[in-house]
Amino acid sequence: MKIFIKTYGCQMNERDSEAIGALFEKSGHTLCDDENSADVLLFNTCSVRDAAERKAKGKIGYMRKLKNRNPDLIIGVMGCMAQRLGDQLLAELPHLDFVLGTGQLHKALETVENIARNRQRVSSTLPSLEEIDMLGEHRNNSWSAQIAITRGCNRFCSYCIVPYVRGREVSRTRDSIIAEAENLIANGVREILLLGQNVAAYGLNGDIRPPAEGHSPFAELLEALNELPGLERIRYTSPYVSYFNDRLISALASCSKVCHNIHLPLQSGSDRILQAMNRQYTAQSYREKVASLRQAIPDLTFSTDVIVGFPGEEESDFEATRELMNEVGFEQAYIFKYSPRPGAKSALLADTVSEEEKLRRNNILLDDLQLRIGKKLKNMTGSTVEVLCEGVSARNSSRWTGRTGTNFVVHFEPDTQVKTGDLRNVRITGCGQVSLFGELI
Repeated sequence: MKIFIKTYGCQMNERDSEAIGALFEKSGHTLCDDENSADVLLFNTCSVRDAAERKAKGKIGYMRKLKNRNPDLIIGVMGCMAQRLGDQLLAELPHLDFVLGTGQLHKALETVENIARNRQRVSSTLPSLEEIDMLGEHRNNSWSAQIAITRGCNRFCSYCIVPYVRGREVSRTRDSIIAEAENLIANGVREILLLGQNVAAYGLNGDIRPPAEGHSPFAELLEALNELPGLERIRYTSPYVSYFNDRLISALASCSKVCHNIHLPLQSGSDRILQAMNRQYTAQSYREKVASLRQAIPDLTFSTDVIVGFPGEEESDFEATRELMNEVGFEQAYIFKYSPRPGAKSALLADTVSEEEKLRRNNILLDDLQLRIGKKLKNMTGSTVEVLCEGVSARNSSRWTGRTGTNFVVHFEPDTQVKTGDLRNVRITGCGQVSLFGELI
């Protein structure tokens, strides 16, 4: 059968889709990019934001036309939206054949093959620890790969439904992660991205308390990966700020392959709003962690997540967020207008900020971000940076694209020796709005 997989949402979902695709390929099925020629349509969905759910539902609903033309077509929904809505999706979408929640992704192959034989509709949203064993499957290994090291989350931020749809935090064994990394490296991978809702909580066995000073299983994992020959770079996303103790900061500074860029979600710079969000840190403690990290790693860059218009957010709260963002000087930020998610605790609160005001605050932070990035990129002109070569630029086929260890994108003209996955030095000759231009040395 020909399998079409459409992914919505975060990198964790992308990684899940890759693992599911690999399972189908190992069983003799073929992945395809054309939904019109596929025998099976799989939609791996996200529920973190309402827009993601609406987009997925709209697309799946449109597939009714294909089902009418081909009654044997199998259509399935997986992931967070499937977990949240379950049987409701089968009732709303009569052309849908199955729904698999986040704990049942490992059964996608078995489910599709069973439906092909007996045409029975299926809905399964039960939790299962077996699903974590599926995470080691990969397809088409190239210069970069993602490794999921944890599943689920124990933080229960008031605006977030991840703990409800992905379950409680579970870590894979270090041996299984190292074995997966070694296999990837043997197949040409040079950069690994470690994934988890809170990667810094890796190995803590679900303990919701940040680790004591001197103890960090995540630091130990980074150190073990850093020793693997053939691996050039290690990235990770996303950590929770409270978990950066001295042990982890020391490992980040000493591991030469760990990139000097951290995605460190802030969400708000107001202590009052942070408390309402159940973020369990203050603006000052966030500042202190950033300062400790920068002291240990002077060239460290940061990206973040921020929510504007959380229930009860006043202008002074927003200005506190703006001030802290400018103080830290984030090089990248994902800024979201608050929207209530059914099942999350904040959905019970009155949505007190108008959509117009949310948009205004959102645009102010985006304008600040653009100014900061522009200044930093201009200041890099004339410097020499090391980039990992990613291949031909999507916008200009005469140029290649690479990325620095601090996560800046660099475009350059290739020479005859350059290959994807190479580390090369580039002299920066100019910049655009969000990227750099340079020449190979």
